[in-house]
Amino acid sequence: MFRKILYGIGGLIGLFIFIAIIAPAPKPSENIAQQNNIVVANESVVSDENLPGESTPLDIKSEATPVQSTTKQENAVVPTTTNTQFQYYAVTSVVDGDTVKVNINGTVQTLRLIGLDTPETVDPRKPVQCFGTEASNKAKELLIGTKVRIEKDPSQGELDKYGRMLAYIYREDGLFYNKHMIEQGYAHEYTYNTPYKYQTEFKSAQKSAQENSRGLWSPNTCNGDTTSESTTTTQPAVGQTAGKYYTSSYYTSKYYYPESCTDWKNLSAKYLVSFDTLSELTAKYQRTLSPQCQ
Repeated sequence: MFRKILYGIGGLIGLFIFIAIIAPAPKPSENIAQQNNIVVANESVVSDENLPGESTPLDIKSEATPVQSTTKQENAVVPTTTNTQFQYYAVTSVVDGDTVKVNINGTVQTLRLIGLDTPETVDPRKPVQCFGTEASNKAKELLIGTKVRIEKDPSQGELDKYGRMLAYIYREDGLFYNKHMIEQGYAHEYTYNTPYKYQTEFKSAQKSAQENSRGLWSPNTCNGDTTSESTTTTQPAVGQTAGKYYTSSYYTSKYYYPESCTDWKNLSAKYLVSFDTLSELTAKYQRTLSPQCQ
C-alpha cells in the first residue's frame, strides 16, 4: 500500500516536470516591450528623425510649430523703404523758371537749378524774353504750395558765382522738375562749363520737345530762339490780371492783390508796396492771392 502511494506521488511530480518542459515560456523582450511601450514609441520617433530621406512624423511637425511662428515674427518687423527717407522743403517763391527759393530748416535759400535755362523775366538788364512769362508761370503752377527734395551734384560744386545753391529738385509726387521743364518746352538744356549728372537725359528731353514743337520750340512762339524780346500776347497765369500788383510789406501779411481787386486800397499806406508783375512780387514776398479777389 505504501508503495502505491509513492508511485502516485512520483507520477504527479513527473507530470508537472513534463508540462514545465514542453510549455512555451514568454519571451523576455516581449514582456519588456509591453511594460515599456511608451519608451519604445519614443525611441521610434527619435530613430525616424535620424533616418535620411524619411518624412517627418506628425508629432514632430507639431513640435516644430513654435519655430515657424518665430520666423514669421522676425519677418514682420523688417521695415519697408518709403519716401520718408527723403527730406522735403517748402517752396517759398519762384523767381523764374530756373531759380526758386526754399525754406531749409528755417532759412530761405535760393536754388539755381542745374541743367536748364529759361528765358529771362526778372533780370533788370534785359527785357522779358520770348516765352519767359510762360516759363515763369509754369514754374509757379508746378511749385508754389509744394515741397521738394534737393539733390546736389558734386560735378557742379555747391554754389554758383552769385552764391545760389546748385541743385536738382523733385516734388513729393516724384516729378523731376528740372527735366520736366525741358521736356515740355519751357526751358533749354544748359551745360555750364562741365558735364553734369543728367546731361544725356536732359539733352534727350530737349530733343523730344524740339521734335514735337512744344513750348518755346513752336513756330507760333519762339521757334527755339528765346533771346529776342517777347512779342507774343499770353494769357495771365491763374490768379493774375493786367495791371499792377499790391501787397503789404508788414511781416504778418499773407496776400497780394491785383489792381482790379480794389481790396488793396484797404491796406495801410505805410506798408503798401506795388509791383508791375506778379513775378516781381513773388520774388520778394511769399504771398498768395487774397480770397476776396478770387
